[in-house]
Amino acid sequence: MQRSKFSVGLSVCAISIALTGAGDSCCDEKNPASGSKATSARFERLKGLVGDWQIAGSNDQAQQGKVAARYHLTAGGSALVETIFPGEEMEMVTVYHRDGDQLYLTHYCHLGNQPRMRTTSSDATDELAFEFAGGTNIDPAHDTHMHNALIRFVGPDQLHSEWELYKDGKAAEKHKIDLVRKK
Repeated sequence: MQRSKFSVGLSVCAISIALTGAGDSCCDEKNPASGSKATSARFERLKGLVGDWQIAGSNDQAQQGKVAARYHLTAGGSALVETIFPGEEMEMVTVYHRDGDQLYLTHYCHLGNQPRMRTTSSDATDELAFEFAGGTNIDPAHDTHMHNALIRFVGPDQLHSEWELYKDGKAAEKHKIDLVRKK
């Protein structure tokens, strides 16, 4: 079964190359879909998160050494998958990817909705601000959902994030978390 899936995948790639031409890669810097250099730099910074992270400075014995976030690349390195609280009841997944000159995320929340957010315009690579851009299974005027997010790269092995929760169409609270790379 695995061998046939691999063969199908190779066939699809070969057909795609034949149809688009070998020099017309979707990741070619001349292709507008590849995004600006600033977007590329911001996404490369996100890709640097790959690995396991734990809550910074936790005095809680149960939390010490426990993985609070796990990052891995998928789709040929074009998407970063963040799993918060892996294996826990409140496990959630966020997928980050590029779309032209923007970075997007889709947050698969334990609330059962999937808000989509895009970066606000900025060339900064040390801080990424995301704003609500729609989603699925959400009526933003009424449903509780994550509406904005901020990721700050504090250092090579330190990360700060803030997620703003909306209720009844307005900001209700912020969830902040500081993480350090698990070594």
